Amino acid sequence: MKKLLIVLVVLALAGCSSMPVKFPAPLDNQVEGRDYKVLGESEGNSVGMLLFGLIPINQNSRFEKAYDEAVQKLGGDRLLNPTIEERWWWGFIMDGFVFTVKGTVVKDISKK
Repeated sequence: MKKLLIVLVVLALAGCSSMPVKFPAPLDNQVEGRDYKVLGESEGNSVGMLLFGLIPINQNSRFEKAYDEAVQKLGGDRLLNPTIEERWWWGFIMDGFVFTVKGTVVKDISKK
């Protein structure tokens, strides 16, 4: 019984970990002489789930996937003025999380 308790405590303390989410820094036309072309508004979505409330499926990468989808739809480099929203749904064995990113897609034209 003591060994089971030790195993449970170790598992509880170990938990799940992930890498930090990193989005590109916003462009600023006034900094470093950067110029960009506005391509238009776009939106990206990604879904993550928790199986049995414990097992993450696409939980950590859904933010970056949604951002990349929004940018790639119009062939840009990044988003200006991004807004995010998230919706949840719960089920008996699975919970879902829908992440949405919206913003203005721009392409950096100062790159050579």
